[in-house]
Amino acid sequence: MLTLRDLQAWYGKAQILHGVALDVGAGECVSLVGRNGVGRSTTLKAVMGLVQATGSVRFRDAELIGRRTAAIAQLGVGYVPENRDVFPTLTVRENLVLGEKRGRASPRWTMDDLYALFPRLAERADTAAGVLSGGEQQMLTLCRTLMGDPDLVMVDEPTEGLAPKVVEQVAALFAEIKRRGVAILLVEQRLTIALELSERLYVMGHGRIVFEGTPASLRADAAVRREWLEV
Repeated sequence: MLTLRDLQAWYGKAQILHGVALDVGAGECVSLVGRNGVGRSTTLKAVMGLVQATGSVRFRDAELIGRRTAAIAQLGVGYVPENRDVFPTLTVRENLVLGEKRGRASPRWTMDDLYALFPRLAERADTAAGVLSGGEQQMLTLCRTLMGDPDLVMVDEPTEGLAPKVVEQVAALFAEIKRRGVAILLVEQRLTIALELSERLYVMGHGRIVFEGTPASLRADAAVRREWLEV
């Protein structure tokens, strides 16, 4: 479904990605892990057309390099950034409505679905998003993206700074996303969550992929964990 080949990316004159290659299959959950600053977030931004990039990013049969971000989203790619972008003066409900993609006869997600998964959002449906807690804003950002009914959702550090109970809710949402056949590319600092949710993982170091394998193979590879993941 998503194929990256020789992906290079820059911020100004600073090159961040150096020939990244990875794949995400239909309905598959793949995690991209590594220490902070190695290029994981930049990889997602390059897919969405948010940074200068060369190489190839293909989603199904479409080449994404050179397309505008809005056009990429219309193809069925959802993106949840690390900074929890909500519309602060709009209510929870209004934020969700803004994410809705109209035209599909049987969308995978409805507002009621998402309220059932996150009852706290239902309780605060008429509350301005700007006064929500960090955890509530993370829930809202995830749910607003799902209202667009993407076939692939890319999520950047969804559990960072969240309380353990909210982390459990987010992990349950990812399990439900997988159950409904949506592919996931997950950037996640908590290795335990990445190992639990993913069919495959990529480890990134210095803007390159340094390991690809299953959760079992990463658990068994102490050298890779020590070199590229452990503090």
